Amino acid sequence: MDVVVCVKQIPEEHDRIEFDGTSLFVRRDGKLVMDETDSYGVEIALRLVEQAGEGTVTVVSVAPHDTVSGLHTALAMGADRAVLVSDEQLGGADALATAEVLAAVIRQIAPSLAIAGTESTDGYTGTMPIQLAELLGWPALAFSSSLELIGTELRSRRATDDGLVELSCPFPAIATVTSGSVEPRYPSFRGIMQARTKPIEILRLSDLALDPNELGPREEVVSIVPAPQRAGGEVIVDDGNAEERLIALLAEWKVV
Repeated sequence: MDVVVCVKQIPEEHDRIEFDGTSLFVRRDGKLVMDETDSYGVEIALRLVEQAGEGTVTVVSVAPHDTVSGLHTALAMGADRAVLVSDEQLGGADALATAEVLAAVIRQIAPSLAIAGTESTDGYTGTMPIQLAELLGWPALAFSSSLELIGTELRSRRATDDGLVELSCPFPAIATVTSGSVEPRYPSFRGIMQARTKPIEILRLSDLALDPNELGPREEVVSIVPAPQRAGGEVIVDDGNAEERLIALLAEWKVV
């Protein structure tokens, strides 16, 4: 069983994020790390291959400047190889353009399954995996808390407000996994050393026969404003009527 995991490389949490003064897209000039949400996808892919008894796990990413630092984490966890698409003409690409690039790579690899996180921690659009499924024409099992092989099908369990929902579909398929669905393994020292020798293929848009003029971006950021600072709370000094004031506030907030 061959599995592809879509991995996003993002700035480290403490890094300062800057914006371009004209196009306003995020500049990622520093070190990038694998998005923590994608570590769950890598772990589930490794378990599925172990369950199948054979197969490979390939991580695929789109990032600038031939950056592969985040991919080394996935390789150290146990992934077999990595494919990076890095092209200056992808600057400012939106979710749909990213999905089109990933779809081109996945068509070349032809896996049984593609896995992604439900959403990235730097973008939070949550749209790319479903766009990818539509482009490939594959069924999608979204928001999966677990994945397992049942015969020739893939079974997903999804947690809802009403309980667990079980879904299944044939291969090839796409699944998104939720954070906390499994406990990702930590890269061992041996895994880190082995990761240095695992293949990482770097592709350009020309290698995928994609026209950058047709990739967009189709979305435009029109403004960026800082989040408003929280105002200080009201201090109630008990002068004999504090209870009445608290009840009035709770009624104003529609708590009572």
